[in-house]
Amino acid sequence: MAITVSILQVCVSILALPIHVLAFLGLWKPVVQKIFPYLMQRLSVSYNRKMGEHKKDLFSNLSEFAGSSGELRVLEVGCGSGANFQFYPRGCKVVCVDPNPNFQKYLSKNVAENEHVHFERFLIASGEHMSQVASGSVDVVVCTLVLCSVKSVEVFLKEVIRVLRPGGAYFFLEHVADDQHSWLHFIQQILQPTWVHIGDGCQLTRETWKDIENAPFTELKLRHIQGPFKYSIIRSHIIGYAVK
Repeated sequence: MAITVSILQVCVSILALPIHVLAFLGLWKPVVQKIFPYLMQRLSVSYNRKMGEHKKDLFSNLSEFAGSSGELRVLEVGCGSGANFQFYPRGCKVVCVDPNPNFQKYLSKNVAENEHVHFERFLIASGEHMSQVASGSVDVVVCTLVLCSVKSVEVFLKEVIRVLRPGGAYFFLEHVADDQHSWLHFIQQILQPTWVHIGDGCQLTRETWKDIENAPFTELKLRHIQGPFKYSIIRSHIIGYAVK
């Protein structure tokens, strides 16, 4: 099976040879970073429509993690265009982090459309290096469809735990590898070497739930769900939250 996967990976890579050549030369990523925010802004509308009930359920208890002052300080990592704002409780203070500065103009649109959220600032940084965010300074960290593309999930989660106050929570919704015995997982393996360039670092075969389960949280509520994408390569998801 491994040999078959390798052969098919090469076949797909040959079909997508221009992408691989541009990536090798360092010319592909700057193009993707400009195009990706536009595509994600449009796709997020469809994604929210299909996954909206899951998101409403996920974020329904955000307010329970407000600090002693009653304020809820939210840090959204990999905020993209701000597609989650509509699900946040009224009056919460939000700081956004994303490594791609080209998301900012799309983020501004969602800020204007969600006046119930108090948007504070946009920081250009990766989730693994959030030195601009003070330790123990936020009540909640939100991260959706991001861990597929970070360079190190383990380092990212260490940063999440660092910036959370004691008793704060990390909320997540991520697409993950499908069951290893499924045809979809077989396809994910074949597409992975090319998809990582098309999806701006997205990894189709990550078993992200294992990293979250191994992180030193005091409490974890995690569920595996199937998104409404029957034949999609990102069908399998995990959803839940973890308490520091």
